[in-house]
Amino acid sequence: MDTLGICLALAAATAPPVFVPAERFTLAWTHSIEKVRWEEDYAVMAGAVGADEAAANEAVESPAGRPTAIDAAPPRLHAVAARVRGSAAGMEPPEGARLVDGWYTYTPALPYPTGLRLTRSAYTADYELCVQGACRPMANWLPSDGDITLLTACRSVAGR
Repeated sequence: MDTLGICLALAAATAPPVFVPAERFTLAWTHSIEKVRWEEDYAVMAGAVGADEAAANEAVESPAGRPTAIDAAPPRLHAVAARVRGSAAGMEPPEGARLVDGWYTYTPALPYPTGLRLTRSAYTADYELCVQGACRPMANWLPSDGDITLLTACRSVAGR
């Protein structure tokens, strides 16, 4: 039987990714200058991307102006919700965000990212990965090399 989760891999390394069993998780970080906390909630889903989901992703363009491709193979990430604690320079909440108990909450613009490229530096606090209500620095699972860490939806197959 396989288990859904996320895989963490150093972009510059050839080592196999680290599997973290989690069908829901929160990725959190604090802005290095403004000290504003940002949190994003994700679900890991099995199954092919449906037509409505594909259309939602295709409507969003990447920063380079190219359409964002989606990976139709299971499993996949679903960006469920996001929030930012207050606002500051470079940390403005997106249009349509609502202020709830000191947090600007909103639905992410790209609902089904194929993966996340996380820049990790020795000069800033690490990302926190919250699984089943417990938050720990990402280094708990995968030490940083000071560069990019790739986070993707994946599965672990028992017996392998």
